[in-house]
Amino acid sequence: MAPSPTLPGTDESYWMDTTSTTSYPALTADVEVDVAVVGGGIAGLCTAWELTEAGRTVALVEADRIAAGVTGYTTAKLSVLHTLIYDKVRTSFGPDSARLYAESQQRAVQRVVAVAARLHIDCDLERVPAFTYAESPDLLDRIRAEADAAADAGLAASFVTETGLPFPVAGAVRVEDQAQFHPRKYLLALADDLTRHGGQIFERTRATGLTEGDPCTVTTEGGPTITARHVVVATHYPVFDRAMLFARLEPRRELVVATAIPAGRDPGGVYLTPEQNTRSVRTAPYRDGQRLLIVTGEHFTPGAGNVTEQWQNLVEWTQQRFPGTEIAYRWATQDNTTTDQVPFIGRFHLGTDRVYVATGFGGWGMSTGVLSGQLITACITGAEPPWAGLYDPRRLNLAREAGPMMKLQAMAAAHFVGDRVRPSRVDSIDDIEPGTGAVVRVRGRQCAAYRDDTGEIHAVSARCTHLGCIVHFNDAETAWECPCHGSRFAIDGTVIQGPANRPLQPRDTP
Repeated sequence: MAPSPTLPGTDESYWMDTTSTTSYPALTADVEVDVAVVGGGIAGLCTAWELTEAGRTVALVEADRIAAGVTGYTTAKLSVLHTLIYDKVRTSFGPDSARLYAESQQRAVQRVVAVAARLHIDCDLERVPAFTYAESPDLLDRIRAEADAAADAGLAASFVTETGLPFPVAGAVRVEDQAQFHPRKYLLALADDLTRHGGQIFERTRATGLTEGDPCTVTTEGGPTITARHVVVATHYPVFDRAMLFARLEPRRELVVATAIPAGRDPGGVYLTPEQNTRSVRTAPYRDGQRLLIVTGEHFTPGAGNVTEQWQNLVEWTQQRFPGTEIAYRWATQDNTTTDQVPFIGRFHLGTDRVYVATGFGGWGMSTGVLSGQLITACITGAEPPWAGLYDPRRLNLAREAGPMMKLQAMAAAHFVGDRVRPSRVDSIDDIEPGTGAVVRVRGRQCAAYRDDTGEIHAVSARCTHLGCIVHFNDAETAWECPCHGSRFAIDGTVIQGPANRPLQPRDTP
């Protein structure tokens, strides 16, 4: 296979490119606090900040840099309109649950607005309407049902046929009073405020073990431990899976492109359609009075699909719908969806009242990450809100979840077994061209081998250190990805994204 063609734009998130790198210290000595938070994305940072506000002592550990993982590569739509969620929740859980979902999510949006004002955070926060639209009349019944369900849930929702998009739609749900913002500007200011009030942040500190008890103990890769009465696991995909959540979480990766447009062409809202392998549109303030148009889509399971081709599809769609644009940035994002479509936020499993988890945000990590901080803090301080049961990770309704769970496990089993016997696209390491990677057998063992542009081979074990599935090569992002549960690794085997928390081991090659 030839190297991937060059893709347009800077290969970096706009949010990362326009903010400074953080430099919090690593954990070098044991600490004791009220609450240990594992994970420094939006859920972890908001939880740590809310707990500090509530008078708890907090230590947050992040394996890399805060707000630089999934949160640093989001599209940062701060909206309660989560595609077609309200009709699904109303059908599966009942109208009261749809109302609780709407109220909790709207409170999260309002929390960001209020905190940004109180702390004087300049995070490009803008109030805009949100739309879920359809171009095809075939989807109109679902769009109308969603508008009805969202309105019944208490939102300012309506069905419309006109939007600010530069192309016609068959219909859309419109919800007023939503927002968009610069997530890293907001979260880095939150981190500063957290540490000013006694909270501790430790970067480059990977949590590797959890002992539950009274108190609990979190062990880290470097050796030091955190002793805490409560632990919050907010690592996107839980790195400690005490509740078999991997059987109820489906990882999904999406691509993002961004391009400058004149301010007069701003569509004036945040938009999403489930059609065409998902398309999402929003804008942000940009230089020289322009707007930055941010387009997301082409979702796929990590380790699957032709990623370069999917990038090209998204670029072509953007340039067709917004003519004359040139791609300035491109990046990718990832999230997990639960088998019943509602996030898992709350006590981790049936046997604990001290360990909490936040995961399964379904692509809506901004509002749900803020909500996680509010909900978990309320649970720890003894003031559970009425929607705690809706998000409780311990819920299980086999009537709703059996089918999706079986599908997930069948997919994982197919990869776990099939990828071990499936022939490689190359016969040996010698056949791997510069700039490409492949899984090959070396001395009877499967190796993930990448040849760099100088011709040097970088070989690591092909078995994911989470549960042992065989990794696949992502040609567009030069990474190894697990198709079972979404772990991602650099070409040298280091962990980019969990649930794996151990690297792929190096392998000698002939």
